[in-house]
Amino acid sequence: MKKLINMSMLALAVTFAFGSHAASVEDAMAKPGRLQSDIDRDARSQPQAVIPLLALEPGDRVADIFGGGGYYSELLATVVGPDGEVLLQNNAAYKQFANKGLTTRFEGRDPGAITLLDSEAEDLELGTGTIDAAMIIMSYHDLYHVDAPNGWRDIDANDFLDQIHRALKPGGRFLIVDHYAAPGSGSSAAQDLHRIDVEFAKTDISSHGFTLVGGSDALRNPDDDYSIMVFKPEVRGKTDRFVLVFEKN
Repeated sequence: MKKLINMSMLALAVTFAFGSHAASVEDAMAKPGRLQSDIDRDARSQPQAVIPLLALEPGDRVADIFGGGGYYSELLATVVGPDGEVLLQNNAAYKQFANKGLTTRFEGRDPGAITLLDSEAEDLELGTGTIDAAMIIMSYHDLYHVDAPNGWRDIDANDFLDQIHRALKPGGRFLIVDHYAAPGSGSSAAQDLHRIDVEFAKTDISSHGFTLVGGSDALRNPDDDYSIMVFKPEVRGKTDRFVLVFEKN
């Protein structure tokens, strides 16, 4: 079920700064009134290296899948401009961790043309040929993770990826960022370490009608220990991460 969050125009100061056209990611990062927590995150997430891989244009429609509290969604909304739209999608399991962040983002603020989309993996409610781009940040591995106590159900990864492919327009881009796992480990590290093998990801996503067209090394960390779970204090926010972008065939 979709919830529409006060889309229309950006606040006056932002409209003056960015007009009705797509802004650069650097402009989006410099937008007045950004949350301090977002500004603090910029250094570790390097959105200026990640978001351009989507090749967005003014008025584009983008899905931020498992988007949590919307850090990327707000940046994307500024990049596509007030004539564009960002679908900030979460399932029930993600929402229980994202609710506080979502309240902070939307309460008393206008984060741009963002639509909250509450949907489950078996039906993301993205439609067919409706979006220009999609992204999953540090959550692709969750397609291969089960956490029953926290409500995370076993996901049919093949169907999930097919839904994204179906929802994208021809030539639409699909970007993922995730934590490196040991080479050759496939999806096995997703359960206990929340990591996934980059070569597995390339093969897996490519098998659903996508072509790998680029990536970035901006989030690499050669000192990361792939045997450590990503939420451990010693590595949290500092893991070795891969960035891949695919195009719909």
